[in-house]
Amino acid sequence: MDRYGVTIPLRTVPLSAHRRVVEQLPDLGYTDAWTGEAAGHDGFTPLALAAAWAPSLRVGTAVVPVQTRGPALLAMTAATLAEAAPGRVVVGVGSSGPPFVTRINGIPFEHPYRRVRDTVRFLRAALAGEFVAGAYDSFTIEGFRLASVPRPAPPVMVGALRPQMLRLAGREADGLIVNFLTVQDVPRVVEAMGPEGKGKEVVARIFVCPTRDREYARAQGRAMLGGILNARTYSAFHDWLGRGDVLAASHRAWRGGDFAGAAAAVPDELVDALLVHGSPEECRAQVAGYVEAGVVTPLLAVFPSPEFGAGPDGMLRALRALAPV
Repeated sequence: MDRYGVTIPLRTVPLSAHRRVVEQLPDLGYTDAWTGEAAGHDGFTPLALAAAWAPSLRVGTAVVPVQTRGPALLAMTAATLAEAAPGRVVVGVGSSGPPFVTRINGIPFEHPYRRVRDTVRFLRAALAGEFVAGAYDSFTIEGFRLASVPRPAPPVMVGALRPQMLRLAGREADGLIVNFLTVQDVPRVVEAMGPEGKGKEVVARIFVCPTRDREYARAQGRAMLGGILNARTYSAFHDWLGRGDVLAASHRAWRGGDFAGAAAAVPDELVDALLVHGSPEECRAQVAGYVEAGVVTPLLAVFPSPEFGAGPDGMLRALRALAPV
């Protein structure tokens, strides 16, 4: 594997305690550190810290929503990070969904495909130093040019789950970011990018719990997946992947307000396929399977486990055990 990444911030580790972990990642064989953005940390601050603490790491957002920042502010934030870490930044954007955009930020969730497409077009022009002005389908820019243009311009990738957005990633972006998929799903997702996506980078967040305690791992997986697989975006994604019948009982429980029942109804086989677990050697082999299936950059999102513990020391032990050989 040419690239091998980790998701930050790490679970159970406060951001103030990350430095001694992140500094060691390159020596362990990790090449990348990427963030997400939901209801916890923002997508850029941890990357700024990681870029300073480990100057060889590539850092990226996987992903930041396009509707919660104006296009120019998003370009300025990305350009600032890219100036601080030249050649080591990737800007990953996506649509997110109503829970993040509307329910906690009070912003209408409108025309997600158009907004992602228009933002990608705007960012590619703005980050290249162009003067941008005009009416896009989802916003209008009266006139903007970055005062400080990063060299080189950071690549722009799209977080996508279904055919229209996957084709957009293949056609107009520098690559694809995806998560909550099984290794068997990878070829279908990659194929859906279309011929323009051939050879472009595919980044996948892979959830990993390095433990031989199968029941512990499944409990962790169900706690995560119960809500995720019943969210509108991921429910539709797995319907498209052919799991409508497999998840029907979970969806019924969720609609009825039985959230614990919805998690319990996710079959063991699907939990095992969406959360890599086992010994560190078994976990590495499963991650390698994603790469063989078409993922270019696997991003490990590591769960604490009984064998390694939580906190900075435990997570560092887990990352050392999971590091590429």
